[in-house]
Formats: sequence, C-alpha cells, structure tokens
Amino acid sequence: MSSQNLPSSYEYSALPDREPLRWPNDARLAVILTINLEYWEKSRPGQKEPLFTGGPMTIPHSLPGDVWDTANWTWREYGQRVGVWRMIDVFDKAGVKPSCTVNGMMMTERKRVVDAVNERGWELVPHNWAQNDLLTYYAEKPEQERAVIKRTLDIFTEVVGRPAKAWLSSAIRGTAHTPAFLKEFGLIAYCDYLNDDQPYLIQTIHGPIVCVPYSNDVNDFNLFARGGMSGSAGLATLKLCFDQLYDESAASGRIMNFGMHPHVMGQAHRVGALREFIDYAKSRQGVWFASREDIAAWYLHNHESHIPRRI
Repeated sequence: MSSQNLPSSYEYSALPDREPLRWPNDARLAVILTINLEYWEKSRPGQKEPLFTGGPMTIPHSLPGDVWDTANWTWREYGQRVGVWRMIDVFDKAGVKPSCTVNGMMMTERKRVVDAVNERGWELVPHNWAQNDLLTYYAEKPEQERAVIKRTLDIFTEVVGRPAKAWLSSAIRGTAHTPAFLKEFGLIAYCDYLNDDQPYLIQTIHGPIVCVPYSNDVNDFNLFARGGMSGSAGLATLKLCFDQLYDESAASGRIMNFGMHPHVMGQAHRVGALREFIDYAKSRQGVWFASREDIAAWYLHNHESHIPRRI
C-alpha cells in the first residue's frame, strides 16, 4: 500500500537537508523529562499466554496471563506507592516540571498520583487504557483501536479537567491509524516514533499532527533495569548524551527525552542520579524544560521554516 493510501504517513528528511531549528526564547536544547505513570491489569481470565509487561521483570519467569504475578506486579506498584513520591520531591525541589504519561486505568485505580501531578500543573499525556493492552493488538481492527483511544481520552478529560493534546502509546506501539485517530480527536502531538532528535509533521487523513519523538535508548529501562548500570554509570551516560546534543544544538535545536518509570528511577539507590542530572542540565544556558504540548503548538506555526514540505 502506498503512503497516499495510508491513514498517516511522513516524508523522509535527512538532517543536513533541513533549515536550522530555532526554539522560542533563544533556547537551544529542549529537555523532556518523562515520568511514565502506568497501570497493569493483574490478570485476564482464560488467557494462558503471559500478559505483555511492556518492560523488564524483576523476576524473569513469565506466568500464564490468568495468574496474578505477585512479584512483578507489586514491584511495579512500588513506583505508585513510594517511588513516584520520591521523584515528585526531586522535581519540586528543582523547580522543574516533567511531562507525565498516564494510562486510563491509572486515572481510575491510582487517581491519588494523577491528582498530585495535575495539582502541580505538570503535563499529563494519555498512554493507552491499560499498559499491557497494546494498540497493535487492534492493527486489523481500527474501530476497536479507535474505541480504546476514545475511552482513554474521555476518562482523561473527566479526571484531568481538560482535553488531552499529546499521546504516547503504551510500549510505544501504535499503528498507522493511531496518528489519524488522534488528529480526529483534536490532539496535536504524537510521540511514539524513535527516529529523530527534532520534531516533524506527520500527515494524516484528518490533517497534520506533530511528531515529538521519544527515545528508548535514553530510558531508565535500558540504562538501569535492562542495562544493569549503576546510578553513577547511568548518570555519566545521561551527561554524555546531553553534552553531545547541547553541542549540536548550537547550529540547530535538538530534543533530549529521558523516559523514566517510578518503580525503576524512583528506587532509593537511583533517584540521586535523577537529581544530579537535573542540576547538571539546569547549569547550562539555553535549556528549555519543555512539555510535548508546548513543542507541538510552537512547531505547528513554525514547521515551514524548518522542513518545507515537498510538492
């Protein structure tokens, strides 16, 4: 199927072929510090295949999907009960606002956490209904995918008190229909793609939506939980990434996204690395601690000076 027949598509754009990207207020590097607020179903009756975890397990032995995996489920719940509050304290003291993704079930089952984030004016980004229920399960059933998205957006508006503007699919698994559905529902940012350090436009059958790229490399799963790094090694890696992007951003703006999960980054032996990295980033001039909505809203008005669309 050609890109003209797809519900969403984007053009290839080589970095050297673009015009310089100039962020607002002379910023050079947009840093998105993402806290993923996620909720997994305990089990699914009759499902013998393991539930998709969307991340590493603390006990690497999968159980049938109709059995509650108490070790792995409660390990993740640590983030909701303890880890996230530790991270909130770090951000409060630093005076920096992260961007928080949130499942629909998190908004119904752990509203205390969502309310605490919302009261602080931090960005909230819908992140599927349940973390283990991927949109790709509905790749051949687009109306069912649309229903999952709408259900999530509806509870978001009810709990958060305003419509969503950005979306990150759980496990960064969307379909070609996902950006089009989001645009249909009035969102301006889609964040699943991993292919850039700058924003760009995705064309959909309902009009353009901004891709604000995510990073799975700069992520506490791959640094710490899967990668096995110590806090100091992870911090060193974050600084290396920051320094490279900061140097490159002198010529054209860049995005650095650091994705985190409270049951990983919120552990007592790791949260200090977060604190030190925030202090490091704050010490440099021209760093914009950005929300996805802010980036997308600005880019919709400035994209033609960055990547003119081919005719």
